[in-house]
Amino acid sequence: MSLAASIISSTLNAGTPLLLAAAGIVIHEKSGVLNLGIEGIMLMGAVIGFSTTLATGSFALGFLAGAGVGLLLGLLFAFFTLGMHANQYAAGLALTLFGTGLSAFIGKPLQGQALSERAASGIPGLESIPFLGEAFFSQHFFVYGALILIAAVWWFLFRTRAGLILRAVGEAPQSAFALGFPVLKIRLLAVLFGAVCAGVAGAYLSLVYTPLWVEGMTAGRGWIALALVTFATWRPLRVVVGAYLFGGVTMLQFAFQGMGISISPQFMAMTPYLATILVLVLISRNPQWIRLNVPASLGKPFAPRS
Repeated sequence: MSLAASIISSTLNAGTPLLLAAAGIVIHEKSGVLNLGIEGIMLMGAVIGFSTTLATGSFALGFLAGAGVGLLLGLLFAFFTLGMHANQYAAGLALTLFGTGLSAFIGKPLQGQALSERAASGIPGLESIPFLGEAFFSQHFFVYGALILIAAVWWFLFRTRAGLILRAVGEAPQSAFALGFPVLKIRLLAVLFGAVCAGVAGAYLSLVYTPLWVEGMTAGRGWIALALVTFATWRPLRVVVGAYLFGGVTMLQFAFQGMGISISPQFMAMTPYLATILVLVLISRNPQWIRLNVPASLGKPFAPRS
């Protein structure tokens, strides 16, 4: 029972940064913007959040710093793609390379350092419940916040007029602009929301999940989050399944070790990525399913005067 509770708890913890990043990705991709720079933003959020908390001792300031650097990088991406109408694929890849290199440079003096204390976690009064407390109620509050966020994203997209307008911008920006909607402003806000979510997800990795700074510590989670959104066919509630599936597979190696099963750690480390590739391959076998769900203008620049 203790092992099962530990696996559930670890799965929720491992899936949270993916859930945070994917919630933002759903919003900006629904608006028609594809940002492949999520990996770089997460790395910058991780190193800036960690260095801020290390210097101040405040986890709240660390998360705010992660969100802040995400906002700045989102503005940079928006300047090129929405302001200069640059290719979104190229700009996103450049942002990932920029974030990866700059985070390594900033984090070089931080290598090997760890936070003196861990972030507070658990729901008072519930965390002491046998099994359930350890499995579900002993998490950092961002674990529950991520679930609330993804539910809020679903409600916004499918239950509000603003969400309907956002989806209309992603499907037919020219028509939305003709009806008087500020397409570029809507896309800008969507991009900034996605970048802030990615920055917070990176900060969660270095402040809660680890908690320490290691160069390249996202280990491809930004790319996995992008793949999860496709796997979920841009449906927020399906993202939850994908995020925790990845988190559960990630934790398998520790579960096997706990049961005394000896498997190569290198093989177990690559298992989550193999699972993601397998899911994407299965989805790709039915391209019509993707075409029916993907925002029609995803990755396509929009110029109001055209």
